[in-house]
Amino acid sequence: MPKLVYYIGVSIDGRIAGPGGEFGFFPQGGEQQSAAYAAWMNERYPETVPTAHRAAAGVADAPNRRFGTVLMGLGTYRLSLADGVTSPYAHLRQYVVSSSLKPDTDPAVTVVPGDPLTLVRELKHAPGAGPDLWLCGGGRLAGSVLPEIDELLIKTYPVVAGAGIPMVDGAFDPTVFDVAERTAFPNGVTLTRLTRRAAESP
Repeated sequence: MPKLVYYIGVSIDGRIAGPGGEFGFFPQGGEQQSAAYAAWMNERYPETVPTAHRAAAGVADAPNRRFGTVLMGLGTYRLSLADGVTSPYAHLRQYVVSSSLKPDTDPAVTVVPGDPLTLVRELKHAPGAGPDLWLCGGGRLAGSVLPEIDELLIKTYPVVAGAGIPMVDGAFDPTVFDVAERTAFPNGVTLTRLTRRAAESP
C-alpha cells in the first residue's frame, strides 16, 4: 500500500508560507551552498521539481523515485495558476482538493470537491496502487488528512516567519511521529524524516 508523505519546507516557527502565501523568505545560503543543497534534494526527490523547472534543475529525464501522485489544496495550486501553469506536475498524477475550482481547469488535473480524507483512503487502496502519495500542501489540507499521513519529510529553514500559514491547520489531534533520519546542510537547512508511530495496544 502506498504511503501518504507530507514533504514540505517550514520556518522554525512552523510556517510553510507567509500570510499572503509568500515563500521567498526561506534562506538558501550562499550560491555554492544553495546549489549543493538543491542538487542533493533533487537527486533524491526529482519528481518534486515542477515540470517547467526540471530541465534547469538537471532532472528533465529523471524517473520518479518516490512519488507517483501529488495532492494539493487550492492555495498551493494557485501559486502555479498565477504563473499561467495549470498542470504544474505533469509527470505525476495530480489531484487538487477544492470546492470552488472548475473541474475542467486542466485535463491532467483531477479536481476533488469532496472529503480529502476519503480521497486519500481510496488512492491508498486502489487496485494496482503505485508509488507513494506526495502531500504538497497546504496546511488546511494537511490537517484534514492527518489521520492518513504516514511519513513527514520536513525541510526546516533557519528563519522565524512570525505569522503565516501553519504546517498543519486542523483540529487538536496530537499525533506522534518518530524521527527516522535527520540531515543538516551547510546552508542551515535541516531535513528530518519522521514516521508515524504505530498505535500501542491497550
